[in-house]
Amino acid sequence: MAKVELKKPVVDEISANLEGAAGVVLVDHCGLTVEQDTQLRKQMREEGIVYKVYKNTMLNFAIKGTEFEPLSQHLEGPSAIAISKTDATAPARIVANFAKKAEKLEIKAGVVEGNYYDAKGMTAIANVPSREVLLGKLLGSIQSPITNFARVINQIAESKEA
Repeated sequence: MAKVELKKPVVDEISANLEGAAGVVLVDHCGLTVEQDTQLRKQMREEGIVYKVYKNTMLNFAIKGTEFEPLSQHLEGPSAIAISKTDATAPARIVANFAKKAEKLEIKAGVVEGNYYDAKGMTAIANVPSREVLLGKLLGSIQSPITNFARVINQIAESKEA
């Protein structure tokens, strides 16, 4: 069997994972202990994120001609890729939070909703709260004035009764 035939399923797997991805982060995972890597993979799995280590050449073939092609300039040394189809900022957020405990873990670059970001840009994106948190804050800010108005009306009604 030719080498190309062996590599094609891996490239197809990467392409299938990347199709429709909202957020992709390229990570340098070199230096992580087995325990740290297991914890990171568990966190990724819980958030529905695909986190795998592929050969750089396979990643390069899979991203060629896609919106993820700018990542090819960072495919040097050991690389892992984290892919989320639902929450665009989740991979960056999880990697950045985990990197606080494991100094060896580094974000190389990423693509969020079709836009390429370098390591600094991805670190900034990691600070953006999840969609659920943002919606909760929005709802709280909408609900707060209504609640305060209801309290004032209630106090006026109570003072008129007295």
